[in-house]
Amino acid sequence: MNNWLRKTLFVLVSVLSFGLVTPTHLIDQVNADNRTDRDAFEAPSKEIAFGQSNTIKEEMEFDKDKFIEELLIQAEFQSYQKFGTKIKPVIENEFREVILPNIEKALEEMSVQFPEDDLKNLTISEHPSAGLSEKIFNITNQGTGQDVLRFHVRRDNPPQAGYWFNFHYHTYHDEFQSHHELGSIYWAKNTPPKWMS
Repeated sequence: MNNWLRKTLFVLVSVLSFGLVTPTHLIDQVNADNRTDRDAFEAPSKEIAFGQSNTIKEEMEFDKDKFIEELLIQAEFQSYQKFGTKIKPVIENEFREVILPNIEKALEEMSVQFPEDDLKNLTISEHPSAGLSEKIFNITNQGTGQDVLRFHVRRDNPPQAGYWFNFHYHTYHDEFQSHHELGSIYWAKNTPPKWMS
């Protein structure tokens, strides 16, 4: 952005806000633009850069609650991708009210099983399975490349009961054999469309 445009924007914001709001980010930008070329392009010494990076690392602390919150946001996103445009509008509200809180509980239970250093290595997969496959997402340890949890949704069709979506997960503790129930959502009497359709 041109220097004159920044200054104009600064004056405009000041006039419009009658001095109630001071656009400090614009002041900082104008000051930065007024530095000499030598100052602007001078690289910091290695000692300063090293000291700054250490300080930043020390200030960054792992927040387990924030970590779970981020995983849950990604889990919801991956689930909606899996549902696709045909299934999502029908089950979205019930999924958010019934299934998502149980996914959160499963993630919290998982988080107490790992030391903080291992927990930092856990990530959520980004590609749910389409068609008739059950996979929604996996929680994987990046350090080992091994899955820790696998979240699935199965289509159930009990006799004369219509179609249901059974949400569950598997853990590495028993080599992903047992189903840990998250809940079920009724679809309808008719066959649901394929995932991601």
